Amino acid sequence: MSGTDIQIACTACGATNRLPPGRDPREARCGKCRAALFSGQPADVDGPMFQRQIGRSSIPVLVDVWAPWCGPCRMMAPEFARAAGMLEPEMRLIKLNSEAEPQTAAALGIRGIPTLLLYRGGREVARQSGAMDAAGIAGWARAQLRH
Repeated sequence: MSGTDIQIACTACGATNRLPPGRDPREARCGKCRAALFSGQPADVDGPMFQRQIGRSSIPVLVDVWAPWCGPCRMMAPEFARAAGMLEPEMRLIKLNSEAEPQTAAALGIRGIPTLLLYRGGREVARQSGAMDAAGIAGWARAQLRH
């Protein structure tokens, strides 16, 4: 991590939290609701929480857009969870259910699922469709941030 504060939106309440340099983000708790800021697991988000995560987090945000009826999505879910353990706290991992949030999925131009979206500074920097294993997800996300 860099020598500047990290800003991260809480996945439980949406509050923006500032973490000073030198503090272990894995031990940080939300100043408003006291939830752990990093759990090593991806958080399920709705449309408004998705916007808070990408708009208020100074670290990259990796989004898995999925649906419950999608076989490849269900196969990738445990892999995405394992990737969260590999990537947090350098990245925030969240899941957006396209069936529950069709307007958000449409606004994002999602044409197939599962789709991974990578955001940095509130802007989409990469997207990838199709199921991957945990190592593939982590490797792809890290490679995109090197560009």
